[in-house]
Amino acid sequence: MTQVWNFSAGPAALPRPVLERAQRELLDWDGSGMSVMEQSHRGKRFVAMAAQVEADLRELAAIPADYAVLFLQGGATQHFAQIPMNLAGEGDVADYVVNGHWGAKAASEAAAYVRVNVAASSQADGYLRLPPRAEWRLDPNAAYVHYTPNETIHGVEYRDVPEVGGVPLVADMSSSILSGPLDVSRFGLVYAGAQKNIGPSGLVLMIVRRDLLQRAPRPMAKIFRYAEYAAADSMLNTPNTWGWYLAGLTFQWLKEQGGLAAMGERNRAKAERLYAAIDGSGGYYRNPVDPAARSRMNVPFTLHDSALDADFLRESEAAGLMALKGHKALGGMRASLYNAVPPEAVDALVAFMRDFAARHG
Repeated sequence: MTQVWNFSAGPAALPRPVLERAQRELLDWDGSGMSVMEQSHRGKRFVAMAAQVEADLRELAAIPADYAVLFLQGGATQHFAQIPMNLAGEGDVADYVVNGHWGAKAASEAAAYVRVNVAASSQADGYLRLPPRAEWRLDPNAAYVHYTPNETIHGVEYRDVPEVGGVPLVADMSSSILSGPLDVSRFGLVYAGAQKNIGPSGLVLMIVRRDLLQRAPRPMAKIFRYAEYAAADSMLNTPNTWGWYLAGLTFQWLKEQGGLAAMGERNRAKAERLYAAIDGSGGYYRNPVDPAARSRMNVPFTLHDSALDADFLRESEAAGLMALKGHKALGGMRASLYNAVPPEAVDALVAFMRDFAARHG
C-alpha cells in the first residue's frame, strides 16, 4: 500500500501501531474468539480493560484522585449544553472566553441553560489573536469559566492555563488534549471529543473534579447527569465499546512514546518546522495568525494566489498528502498536526510546498 499522510482536522489520523493492533485483534480480542465490539460491557474482560484504560490515562496525565474520569458518548458539541445543565442553576451566570468558532458555539448552546457572560472575545480581530487575560471581564459570581485552549479552524492556541481565581475553569480540549503536559489540578472540568488525539469519533473523554459532581442545579433526567455516569463507572448505559478500546490502545502508545512531555516536544518541533517553511517562503505561503497565538495542532495557510488552490490540493493528494483543504469559513489550506501525525509527514509536506512553489512560482 502506498504511504499517505493524513492531515485531517477530524476525524483524524490514528497511530499506525494502534490500527495494526486493532486489526490483529478484530476477530479475536483477549482470547475471547470475538471482537471487542461483540462483548458485553459488563463482562469481566471489558470491565478489566476499562479499568486499565483509566489507569493508563491517570498515569499519563497525572490525574489527581479527587478527579473522576468519564468515558461518554456523543461529541463535544453535545456537552456545550450538558455542561451548564450540570454545573449551573437557572439564572446563574457563566463566563465564556470566545477566541474562535467553537468557543462561540459553546457560548451559544449554553445560553439556553445559563446567563452567558462573554468575558472576552477576539471576534473583532477575526479570531487571529487571543484575548489577553488582562482584557477578560469575569463575573466573580460565575458558576464556571469556559474557554477553548485550541481552536481548530482559525489555528490559535493558549499556551498557558489562565488564572481565574476560585471559579472552576472548564476547558474544551478536543483538539489539544494529551498533546503535551497537562496540569489537571488547574481545572474544574476538562472535556474532549476523541476524534483528534484519542481515538475514533463518538467518544468523549471528561475529567471532572469530584466536588463539582455534587452540584444539583436543576431537575434533569439521569442520562444527562454526570454524577450518575461517575457512580456507574461510565456505564450508565451501553458505552461506545469500540471507541473506549481504541482510546486505551492510544494511551498505551503514548506511554511507549515517552509520555506527554515527549509528545509535547515532538509536537512543538513539527509545528515549528511547518511555520518556518511558511514564513520562509517569501510570501508565497502565508499564515495570518499572531505568532504568539499560533496553534501547534492546526496550521491554516494560504497561497499568494488563490487561483492556485485547486492545483495545490490536487497535486498534494497525488503526492500522498491528504485532507489539506482549509475549513469552508476560511478557505485556503490547513494542516492538522495531531499526535499521530509523525515528523516524517511534516517533512513530506514541507518538501512538497517548496517544490510546488518552485514549479508554480
